[in-house]
Amino acid sequence: MKKPLLLLASICFSFTTYAQDKKLAEDCFKKADYKCAEEQYSKLAEKEQIQKFQSEYYNNLGTAQRRLGKTGLAFKSYESALKSNPMSASVYANLASLHSQKGNKAKALEYIEKGLQIDDKNPEFYLTRSKIYDSQGKKDLAIKDLNQILTFAPDNVFAKTGLANLKKNNGDLEGALKDYNQLIAEKPESLLYNGRGDVFLKMKKYKEAVADVNKAIAIDPKFSQSYVTKALVLFDTAKPKEACENLDKAVALGYEKAILAEYYAKCTKK
Repeated sequence: MKKPLLLLASICFSFTTYAQDKKLAEDCFKKADYKCAEEQYSKLAEKEQIQKFQSEYYNNLGTAQRRLGKTGLAFKSYESALKSNPMSASVYANLASLHSQKGNKAKALEYIEKGLQIDDKNPEFYLTRSKIYDSQGKKDLAIKDLNQILTFAPDNVFAKTGLANLKKNNGDLEGALKDYNQLIAEKPESLLYNGRGDVFLKMKKYKEAVADVNKAIAIDPKFSQSYVTKALVLFDTAKPKEACENLDKAVALGYEKAILAEYYAKCTKK
């Protein structure tokens, strides 16, 4: 009778330890402690026997590594995630986004097409493809993808801000400002204040830009993009020291430093 009881106790102990490790990894990620998240998700991925769960851990591991600026390792982790579960739409979305960021638009579009065959209602595919189309000057296709999201997710704020940003990127600053004013009136949140702050920055309305970015930070102090936008305003207003401090804050919160190389080049080396 003792052996079955010991076996049951061992199983319960293992399950409890596993649950604790998983919670620790999730907590690390939520706190933007990506070094801790990397360590924990790496352990979980190596131990996991169920491929679906292993894929999720590798996927989260890749994202933590991406936030740490470890792009090469992130690629490997995402590829391991895909190997464990070739039907994971979120992994295809991450690989598409990362390839797009690194400049391989053709590869990114490949992953998007494959991902859409698995889940054609995943907004991430359309958002990434819209940015690629915009960078290629294919404005109509970019708009089409964002509007496609709104057909199945009418409240998707990223699609709505994407449409406003397309106007901004194509020089229609007044149109973009009007869109952001409406969105903020409907639901004031950090993403929207930051977006409008960037429009004000493009309009050289620095006072309004700083006010909006500060509102974004007050609503969500962990929204890294707001610190980047604030840094750009500070660079434009000849405050490089404060600008670089805000870049550092953005990176500490998970913004990929490699993307900011152009701006970091303006920072004074001590």
